[in-house]
Amino acid sequence: MYAFDFERPTTIADAVKALAAADAQALGGGQTLIPTLKQRLAQPSKLVSLTHIAEMRGVCRADDGSVAIGGATPHAVVAKEAASLYPALAKLAGQIGDPAVRSRGTIGGSLANNDPSACYPAAVLASGATIVTNSRRIAADDFFRGMFATALNPGEIIVEVRFPVPEKAAYAKFPQPASRFALTGVFVAKFASGVRVAVTGASEGGVFRWKEAEQALSSNFSAEAVRGLSVSPAGMIGDLHGTPEYRAHLVRVMTARAVQAAA
Repeated sequence: MYAFDFERPTTIADAVKALAAADAQALGGGQTLIPTLKQRLAQPSKLVSLTHIAEMRGVCRADDGSVAIGGATPHAVVAKEAASLYPALAKLAGQIGDPAVRSRGTIGGSLANNDPSACYPAAVLASGATIVTNSRRIAADDFFRGMFATALNPGEIIVEVRFPVPEKAAYAKFPQPASRFALTGVFVAKFASGVRVAVTGASEGGVFRWKEAEQALSSNFSAEAVRGLSVSPAGMIGDLHGTPEYRAHLVRVMTARAVQAAA
């Protein structure tokens, strides 16, 4: 490690002010940032912890009927407190990493980092959620900009995430055994207006919607509706854990499993 300043604000306003300093970096649960600092891949002059801001923690039903989750809420809290409000989301949170990761990692930190194999981006995109920052609201379809890239501006904080609750939903994940990240994960959400399908872990471009499956499932919400579909391996991740062709195959398999679980 190396020397840096550390601040632990208790209000959003104080956090925004602290992040205005040159080379300041927001710190959520630190599950990605701390290892990055240890490897000297990032060297901010100041870390601003967001975990002691009370208004950014917790899960509740919002006035518009959506499920509102504070950006500094740990995965373990989402898994417990969202269980009766949005069961599919709670189950997803309970599958992230291991107990230590779930107790420290936060939903806001995960989304801001936008790891291409993270679980939350699939839930956010499939649910058509809204990311609420300290300055604006960003629709899920506009938030994710590719691998480790988002629409967030420097110093902008994810204060809250609002999830519309679908009629049916489920997440199916094929985990990498060591990290528990998704080799491929698919979140399916059925609304009155149609079905949304979001895939994580498979594409070099990060999380994406599988539009062909959405059209098929909007007409026939069953696993059979996607069994004849296929995803091109072009642009899929290829590494020691799986080839692009393997991940393309998993997209269809995990989508079918998610639909079965939801139905």
